[in-house]
This record gives sequence, C-alpha cells and structure tokens, in this order.
Amino acid sequence: MASTLGPSELVAAAIEVAEAGMAAGELPIGAVVETGGEIIASAFTRDVSLGRRLVHADLLAMTAADEQLGWRPRAHPVRLAVNLEPCLMCLGAAMALKVDEVYYGLESPGDGGAAVAARWPVSPDMPWYRPPVIVGGLRRDEVRGQFRLYCERAPESGFRRWAETLTG
Repeated sequence: MASTLGPSELVAAAIEVAEAGMAAGELPIGAVVETGGEIIASAFTRDVSLGRRLVHADLLAMTAADEQLGWRPRAHPVRLAVNLEPCLMCLGAAMALKVDEVYYGLESPGDGGAAVAARWPVSPDMPWYRPPVIVGGLRRDEVRGQFRLYCERAPESGFRRWAETLTG
C-alpha cells in the first residue's frame, strides 16, 4: 500500500502527539514514524518525566519503529515527522535507521540539524549512511502557537526560556 498521508498530515499527527506531551507537563515536541501509509510509532519528548536528556520525541519514536522494522527489507519508504526541527543527534539516528524523508514544522535555530545534514558528505564506503530528504516549515504557525501556549503555562525554567526563543 502506497503512502496516503502527505507531509502536512504527518506533521499534523506530530503536532497532536506534542499536545499530549504538553498535557503531560513536557515540552510540546512530538514525532511520528510512518511507512506504507501507516503510522507505526509516535512519541513525545520525555525530559521532565524521565529526568534525562536523550529522550527526544524523534529519537523515542524512531527507537519504537526500529523495534518493529528490524533488519527486514522494507517495502515502503520510512518517513519521520516532527513538529520541531530535529537536532543533530536525532538526524544521526534517522540516518542510522535509514529514514528516507523527514518533515518538520518549526525551525530550531539553536540546535536544529537540517543545515548540517544538507552539507553532509556521503561516503562511498557507506552510501546508505546519508541524510534523508528534509522538508521544513510545514504548519509552522501552528507549532509556534504550541510553543507560545507552553510558555504561557510553564513555570520559569531553562526549558521555558529556550521555548520562548521559538515563539518570535
């Protein structure tokens, strides 16, 4: 079955997951992984609830997708959608998982990795280890609104100060 979910719909799904994260007291960052027209994994960032740093929404969603996909051959492209531009760590994980396409809503100037991925040199020794196609700016205003709402509700913290940089 070919994918019936367009990039904008995938980012909309990530926005919904981010809403659930915000309702749980987390930053409003959500991600979904899709293949063959089906969302096979979703997650929101869990920094607050788990008290850890390496629990980004995109990384958690890709880890869950990897558990399902394993090493078997893939009949369809794997696509990741996040409401916020993935960081370098998460883009590296997307490369390792062989994600074909990444879609995101809002740019993250302080830690977003799309510009680095665009300049990534593909090695002839590892041609499969390459950045996915990356498209940003989908539903940007909706995501910016999520961060504004988060900043209105969240207590003073480093997370809130960082989120405020995304609302302008």
